[in-house]
Amino acid sequence: MKKTVTIIFAVAALSTSFCGWAQEEEVTRYFSKDEMPNLIKCLPAPPDTVGADFAHDIMRYLWGKTQRGDAARTAIARRDAVWSYDSLFAEFSVPFGLAISREGTPEIYRLLVNSLSTIDQTRKEPKAYYKRKRPFVRFQEHLLTVEEEQDLKKEGSYPSGHSQRGYAAALLLSEVNPANADTLMARGYMYGESRVIVGAHWQSDVDASRLGAAIGLSRLHTSPEFLAQLAKAQTEFRRLTGALSPTDDASQFVNLAEAVPNAILEIRYYSTYNFVGARVDGYLEPVALMTRRAADSLRAVSDDLLKMGYRLKIYDAYRPQMAVDHFVRWAADVTDTLMKPYFYPKVPRNRLFELGYIAKRSGHTRGSTVDLTLFDMRTEKEVDMGGTFDWFGEESHPSFGGDPSTGKYRPNRKITEEQFRNRMILRNAMMRHGFKPIGTEWWHFTLKDEPFPDTYFTFPVKTL
Repeated sequence: MKKTVTIIFAVAALSTSFCGWAQEEEVTRYFSKDEMPNLIKCLPAPPDTVGADFAHDIMRYLWGKTQRGDAARTAIARRDAVWSYDSLFAEFSVPFGLAISREGTPEIYRLLVNSLSTIDQTRKEPKAYYKRKRPFVRFQEHLLTVEEEQDLKKEGSYPSGHSQRGYAAALLLSEVNPANADTLMARGYMYGESRVIVGAHWQSDVDASRLGAAIGLSRLHTSPEFLAQLAKAQTEFRRLTGALSPTDDASQFVNLAEAVPNAILEIRYYSTYNFVGARVDGYLEPVALMTRRAADSLRAVSDDLLKMGYRLKIYDAYRPQMAVDHFVRWAADVTDTLMKPYFYPKVPRNRLFELGYIAKRSGHTRGSTVDLTLFDMRTEKEVDMGGTFDWFGEESHPSFGGDPSTGKYRPNRKITEEQFRNRMILRNAMMRHGFKPIGTEWWHFTLKDEPFPDTYFTFPVKTL
């Protein structure tokens, strides 16, 4: 269950203290505390104060104190002590290969903040349950980071919140940039060691926290919202580092179900009722996508037609290049005539390219073209256009049965005056809001001022 909360982040630069400014940030947790794994049940109890395990904790505490003689390592440990997302992200920016910030990498930042906030919830119960004394308290010594002492004395030592957060950040960033996973995980491991060096945690606290981070992340992978945000973060990283081809970038596209909420979707190429007779490559979900600019114009068309008693019914919008390639392969197989009676009864398969019904490039692939018709809200039926979508024949031409430029009907045996007038209602509404028609299909329109006139996209059709 998602839960949106407002929390205060102490935003600190690379400093040795908690100084900084407070800033409100909306956080969407993917699960509530009760929906996350209970670490009391998942993790072993911390070592008793006798035995080899606790002896190891003491030896590691002494090891940590020896590290304080290394000025460079001490500086890292001090920075790792700052309980701030921005400070944490600054530490991981170098091994990640990209500066992480709210402004520069908003999708990656959102993934980290939402995920870490969700996982952070799991440490509270075991801390309160075990009430383990911290090493600096047990030995009555000062922390390397004395500014933390008063706050840490109030909280149990097991597990380590800093270590869990640092290791979880390393795991998350490794999914965004797997090529740097080794370096990222090494930094995540070091983040935990820093808590031993400053004297805030026992080694067993840190070890348990790394496991707790992995347990928490495994739970996040069951959240569709988390997976969607992870995909956005991965795309953002690829785009900002030049690894994403422009044709794979869906960031300027929107879901028409959201952009034009009154439209009806009947995505023919996701179904088997189309001229191919099978689901077309690249259509992973029955959704329609368009560029933001085209979708805004289509919303204006929809609002216009609603006043006249019509809704838009969309058959296809953005079409990936892999779908066009599927059409080309299908056209080459002249033995496949399954859907010939329904879509091309009079057109020989070997002439589909020549007559312009199939092409190796499609305007749909640029993202600002749509195939659609009208739906009458009074009769609750599709408006009769005198022909079906994707009919290969001259009857589909807007000029068949009349002059589109004047709207004057020309009597014929196939298209009635009412059917021609219905085509003109759709055509004129589309043209009023910046779309241009083509001469061969009454249902096909492209935004005149399309934002990507020379880019043919390849990403699949699925909910963005």
